[in-house]
Amino acid sequence: MSRLGPALGTLLVTVVLVTALISLVWTPFDVEQLNIGNKLQSPDATHWLGTDHFGRDILSMLMVGARLSLAVAMVAVGIGVGLGVPLGLLAAASPGSLVDEFVMRLNDLVFAFPALVIAILITAIHGPGAINAIIAIGIFNVPVFARLTRGAALSLWTREFVMAARVAGKGAARISVEHILPNLANLLIVQATIQFSLGILAEAGLSYVGLGAQPPLPSWGRMLAESQTLISISPHVAVFPGLAIVVTVLGLNLLGDSLRDRLDPRLSHER
Repeated sequence: MSRLGPALGTLLVTVVLVTALISLVWTPFDVEQLNIGNKLQSPDATHWLGTDHFGRDILSMLMVGARLSLAVAMVAVGIGVGLGVPLGLLAAASPGSLVDEFVMRLNDLVFAFPALVIAILITAIHGPGAINAIIAIGIFNVPVFARLTRGAALSLWTREFVMAARVAGKGAARISVEHILPNLANLLIVQATIQFSLGILAEAGLSYVGLGAQPPLPSWGRMLAESQTLISISPHVAVFPGLAIVVTVLGLNLLGDSLRDRLDPRLSHER
């Protein structure tokens, strides 16, 4: 299983990524084209995954939905890394200081509001949409990376190579960039993979309650929301978006586990 997991995770993530890239240039049908006469068709030779209640091709919608989900999760994780890592390094460089205290209390404040609550607040001001979903998920990712970076960096500040850098006259900022951050890269990559899968779930959840991408742009979460009353009539309408979410998250989790095993020297030594 230890060998099957990484291979399966890589395969699933590759399939989803390739599907999203293909949707940029081609889909079997136009996702904005309504055909009420063909609504709720079961999978057949023309519509491989069937059609929804508006007659839209489900396969085409899943392909475009993959592009949206990956884009939202990727940008949201980028926000978390871009803001959280510098804050964590700044706090670790001066433990116990006012800066450290401010950063950690700010993290506690953000942690008190889940991504859904943040999205509701943003939506109340600017309205629902994919951009607001990205902002909400991104803000929630910031304290995750800030705490992780600070905790790991604190232990590195006591290492001999950091002391040597101090003796050489390097300042805290330079040491953080040149010595601390490179030693945190493996840990951050693994955490980014985990947050990426959580971002997929968060985007689906926000779209499910109507706070994510708005029509006519397809979203896996909204596809589930629109199909929940049709499960007894046409179960395929709900099954395929659900499978898309499960496959993507499963692939990312397996890939994250394999990266952790490869990049964590302690686990490598145990093997």
